[in-house]
Amino acid sequence: MTTAAIPIGRITAFVRWVVRTPWPVFTLGMLQADIIGALLVLGFLRFGLPPEDRIQLQDLPAFNLTVFLGYLFVSFTVGAYVTLRMLLPVIRWQRRDTLLAAADPTITELARRRALRMPYYRSLVSASNWCLGSVVFIAASWPVASQSAPVVAVASGLGATATAIIGYLQSERVLRPVAVAALRGGAPPNFRAPGVIQRQVLTWVLSTGVPVLTIVLALVASKFEILTAPADRLNTPILLLAIAALIIGLAGTVLVAMSIADPLRQLRWALGEVQRGNYNAHMQIYDASELGLLQAGFNDMVRDLAERQRLRDLFGRYVGEDVARRALERGTELGGQERDVAVLFVDLVGSTQLAATRPAAEVVSLLNDFFRVVVDSVNRHGGFVNKFQGDAALAIFGAPIEHPDACGAALAASRELHDNLILVLDQTEFGIGVSAGRAIAGHIGAQARFEYTVIGDPVNEAARLTELAKLEKGHVLASAIAVSGALDAEALCWDVAEIVELRGRIAPTQLARPMTLVSPPTKPPVEVPLEDSETRHY
Repeated sequence: MTTAAIPIGRITAFVRWVVRTPWPVFTLGMLQADIIGALLVLGFLRFGLPPEDRIQLQDLPAFNLTVFLGYLFVSFTVGAYVTLRMLLPVIRWQRRDTLLAAADPTITELARRRALRMPYYRSLVSASNWCLGSVVFIAASWPVASQSAPVVAVASGLGATATAIIGYLQSERVLRPVAVAALRGGAPPNFRAPGVIQRQVLTWVLSTGVPVLTIVLALVASKFEILTAPADRLNTPILLLAIAALIIGLAGTVLVAMSIADPLRQLRWALGEVQRGNYNAHMQIYDASELGLLQAGFNDMVRDLAERQRLRDLFGRYVGEDVARRALERGTELGGQERDVAVLFVDLVGSTQLAATRPAAEVVSLLNDFFRVVVDSVNRHGGFVNKFQGDAALAIFGAPIEHPDACGAALAASRELHDNLILVLDQTEFGIGVSAGRAIAGHIGAQARFEYTVIGDPVNEAARLTELAKLEKGHVLASAIAVSGALDAEALCWDVAEIVELRGRIAPTQLARPMTLVSPPTKPPVEVPLEDSETRHY
């Protein structure tokens, strides 16, 4: 009982899977197109001709009618069997038969080609059945339509053409999900589907060519007395053909228009997503025609844009957004130019001891918080964090993008940075130094590896002021030159103090301290009297 239940369960699961695929609709579409084509041909032969030329199908011998109906059943059964045989690799591929794919790696390629060519195969099978069926029908109707055999042959041929075209356009749309899956990895080599021009030609043949040719042949047959009715008796058949042309033409045009409009509508949506910055938007490739190549090309373009955006984002994170934007717009060359800049240098106190006494993860978290505050404060005032050096950071104001008040921005950023670091670093101390002056800003290094940086006396002076600021209660020192270069709104927030000689510099430096700063919560502020004329050596 268990052994018998396993195949039944598999069959049930397979049937449920098939119901969810497009193949049942595809099969019904085959039957539907053949029935519509047969009704059109039989209706034309029975009612579309003048009364004296109509084929009286009810007068057919029972045996002839039985033979013809039997042929219809057999031909559809054979066509369905042939179609199923061609579909077996596709069904296995859709079911992801990994064992079969492992045994024969070509099964996937074969299945993809079969899936993409099924509309063509379906039309070929239908046309073959119609051609053979026309012969059987002429033979079966010979007793009552021997004089009209040419008319029957032409009508059957035109019906076969219309049925094949309708079936192709219908199948192409029904099997679109299968085509999308088959084209997910790209079109098979040397495979091309009918493009927009071919589809428009097929629609013209269906909606205009077949009906107009039928009208022309009817008039020619009447003129050469193939039809017994005179030409003036063909008004009704011509009217019926014109109505049929309008209906069939509308249906065919709608199918072709939808096959073109659907990918274009999806392309418009995908373009909107990309414009909004969503580089994950992609298009499903419907077929291997020009439209499919357009969809594939759009996907490749978006993929390249996403990669470029990712690289640009990474580039901006490493060198700064302003430097990255400038490099992308103007290119990169070694060398630099003199610029008036303000430099802010900030460094932690006792980072070596910190790394030795605390867990590595805690040190990394502390440094990340430290650098986050530095970047936020500098960015807020229009500066550029040029580099991180261990537990220190160098920020530049006035390069690579000019700043209307570089000195004032650097001074304001230092005061804000002090207040924020007091809240974030807890007991960890730091020093902040601000300087200003003329420096060289540009790309320094080798052609294969360089960086954007600023070199000059203001950088050295800011570093020395930072070391000196670590000994200060306020932790912030600036040069008087930086204060004098700032606008009054910021300059009035600083007190100019004593003159000192900093290590490594020839000219002395006059210090400046901010008037008000947020004090550490555990340490009360200490006032240190200073004299302007006092000179110290550091």
